[in-house]
Amino acid sequence: MMTTNDEFWMRLALEQAAEAIRLGEVPVGAVAVLEGEVIATGFNRKESDQDPTAHAEMIALRGAAARLKSWRLIGVTLYCTLEPCPMCAGAMIQARLSRLVYSAQDTRFGADGTIIDVLGQPAFNHRVDVTRGVLAAEAGELLQQFFRLLRNQN
Repeated sequence: MMTTNDEFWMRLALEQAAEAIRLGEVPVGAVAVLEGEVIATGFNRKESDQDPTAHAEMIALRGAAARLKSWRLIGVTLYCTLEPCPMCAGAMIQARLSRLVYSAQDTRFGADGTIIDVLGQPAFNHRVDVTRGVLAAEAGELLQQFFRLLRNQN
């Protein structure tokens, strides 16, 4: 269920995605929020760091855990511009993330039901509350522009 602040926080995640573009990274951004305060941010850095786990969500989750000095992210909402992949969805469950809000569906790796439903798996002992589609058009356009530019360069 969308709250009145979801668009505000998602705009910050879109700003993080724009940072990824500046580095030539796939434009995905994430912002971790606790009690109305940003506690961590992240954007894709796979190419920059040569790290397959350097997804925006993973960076924000690590930052949030460091800030809270706890791997349990109870009460934290993660805003992300793209549906999480299986790795990121698994990390959200492991972190006991309270809520995920994302923009666009990921038709290649989406783990909230688009390709596989990691977040909805009933066997797991933790459920992440998910809100989908917040500013999806803006996030989708950013991704399309990036890949269009990439194709034109090749």
